[in-house]
Amino acid sequence: MNPLYHRAEFLLSAPNLKTTPDGIEFEVAFAGRSNAGKSSTINTLTHQKSLARTSKTPGRTQQLVYFKLDETRCLVDLPGYGYAKVPLNVQLKWQKELEHYLEKRAVLNGLVLVVDIRRSLAEYDMQMIEYATHLNLDVFVALTKADKLSRNAAKNTLFSAQKLFKDASTNIQIELFSSLKKEGVEPLHDWLDAHMGITKV
Repeated sequence: MNPLYHRAEFLLSAPNLKTTPDGIEFEVAFAGRSNAGKSSTINTLTHQKSLARTSKTPGRTQQLVYFKLDETRCLVDLPGYGYAKVPLNVQLKWQKELEHYLEKRAVLNGLVLVVDIRRSLAEYDMQMIEYATHLNLDVFVALTKADKLSRNAAKNTLFSAQKLFKDASTNIQIELFSSLKKEGVEPLHDWLDAHMGITKV
């Protein structure tokens, strides 16, 4: 793992595009359903236990949460979507701010979509991939909690998801991921390196 990831630290929480940090040159955002494991994925990637807050209450992240790798690179934890107990007016506000961010943030260079493998790709996930494709953003789909399924079941789910996008016009990479077993960490690090301008050491 590039030591940059290990040195990741919380930078700021931005409620909207206007409050996102200046001076950043490379940025990759993490999206997914509220209970898909975004925080655990970020913590696993950075080899830190509590960089991103994990919560038993889905929908807790309501802002763009920035984690700085260095002065010019950031990972961004986006508000989770698809959680019914979050009031509709709040969901709509998040959606508007998310769209504004994804469309207008010039340094955004890719999207990591975190999907619970036991739910596979739901409607919200498909919409996010379609939206990213529309914006010409490369997407890495991390099928998290792969350890919760048998090896065969996990592989079958992976192959089915990959088949869905084999003819996609943009670059969509789909991999199994497990925070518990550290599976999929290396492919995602490689993908992040390529989209964050990081040279291997």
